[in-house]
Order: sequence, then C-alpha cells, then structure tokens
Amino acid sequence: MKTPKIIITLALLAGFIFLYTGCKKTSTTTPPSGTSVTTDNASAESAFDNAKQWADQAMANAGKKSTMNDTVYMGTCVLATLDISTIPYKLTINFGPTNCKCDDGKYRRGKIIVQFNGSYWATGTVITYSFSDYFINDNQLTGTKTITNKGRNAANHLWWEVSVNGSLIKANNGGTITLHSVRQLEWSEGESTPFVWWDDVYLITGSASGVSANSKTYNDTITKAIRKKLNCEWFESGTINYNIQDLPQIVVDYGDGTCDNIATATINGVTYTIHLD
Repeated sequence: MKTPKIIITLALLAGFIFLYTGCKKTSTTTPPSGTSVTTDNASAESAFDNAKQWADQAMANAGKKSTMNDTVYMGTCVLATLDISTIPYKLTINFGPTNCKCDDGKYRRGKIIVQFNGSYWATGTVITYSFSDYFINDNQLTGTKTITNKGRNAANHLWWEVSVNGSLIKANNGGTITLHSVRQLEWSEGESTPFVWWDDVYLITGSASGVSANSKTYNDTITKAIRKKLNCEWFESGTINYNIQDLPQIVVDYGDGTCDNIATATINGVTYTIHLD
C-alpha cells in the first residue's frame, strides 16, 4: 500500500510547473522586460495546479466515506463528496455560491470536479479536473486539466502526461489568460522506496503556449529535461526556451545538477545570473 507516499508526493508535485515560471528572480543586471507575460503564465499554471492540490487533499481525507467535511485542512465552508458508485468515479469539492475564505487566505467559490477511472499509479488511469462557476479571489478558472498514467517508458520508469486547456479570467475586467500545455512527468528515482519521498526524483519535459491578459502570445519548450529531487527546494538542472511576442527568445538554464537557487537567463547572446527565491 503506497498511500503515505502518494499523499506527500502529489502535494509536492502539484507546484512543480508553477515553480519554474513563477519563482521570484533577481539579478545584478536587469534583463529586457516580459515579466507581465511570464507572470500571467505562472498565475494560470498555479491556478490549475492548486485545483489538483485540493483534490489530493480531499482524497487523503476520504478513507471509505462518501462525504468529507474537514474543518482543519479544508476550511469550514468546504464540502467534498466522493461518488464511487459508477466509473468514472467523481469527486466534487464545493466551496459554495459565495466567497469562502480558505485556510491559505484565498477566497473561493464554485466547484472543482474531478473524474477518474482508477488509481494514480495504475497504467491507463485518466484523471480529469473541471470547474463549475469556480473563482479564486474573483478570478474565474475555466477549462480542464488531465493527467494520464502512461505506464512505463523505455527506461522502465513510470510516467504521466499532464495536459491543460483552459483560461483564467481576471477579476475587474483585467483580461483573460489562456493556457495550453502538454507536459511529461517521469518518476526517474525512488520507486523502490515507496514509503520514503525525499529520495524521489522527477523529470519534466514538454511545452506550453497561450495568450497573456494584455494579448501577448507566448510559448515555452523544455529543451533539456528539468530535474527535480523532492529533498531540494529548487530545480537542479534543465533548460527552457521562452518565446514571447515582440521580445527576443529567453533561454533559462537551471544548472549542472547542484541543489542551489542559481540559474541563468540568456537573451540576445547575453547571459544573466538569476537567483530563485
């Protein structure tokens, strides 16, 4: 039974993609602008990842109950229901019709709906996250996030495909951020120790595209797999190419495998050292 590791691992994995776009960056020399576009991308990635965190949390509390209402971890105005009478199974996290202040300090309303046909660890399992009138701090999240267990790759590692097709409609007529991404998540180390999470290593590949709230198109491609070890706060290696409308390409390199907060950004042939806080 892998449940202890599942709960911890999924909660930590949920923010990986947000981390590489959303970390605060500092440098001694300021590179060209583009912050608003990458921030919008990070906001959308984070919103979809956060929905997964809520689902993981609800499932961790589910046990064999069909109704869960956890006042410590999920907030007093959050009701989660799990229907396992038919396949696909259905988990509904209901924040109610009016803003609910959650334990993370954010206000939510509406529903996160999760449908799945098996265990996260079983080959062929498909988990789909969708939304019904769902808002975070009055920003509306629409669309879907889908995680598919693809079994084992040529290296005999478990891997998942994670796709997002959706939008974040910003409050107060702030514009709409669209996001289309397909990532591959490979569990490259740590499977032999199912109750120990800190030795796990994941490799992330894939690409994303979209439109920012100020109507700028963007895309990114992971050209060298991003390596994340769960006992390290930062990414240890990997390279991403960012292309933003009207700006030169930005290449971010996370280093040689050392666990530190140092990365580089290369723009127009000039390399800047950045620190990920």
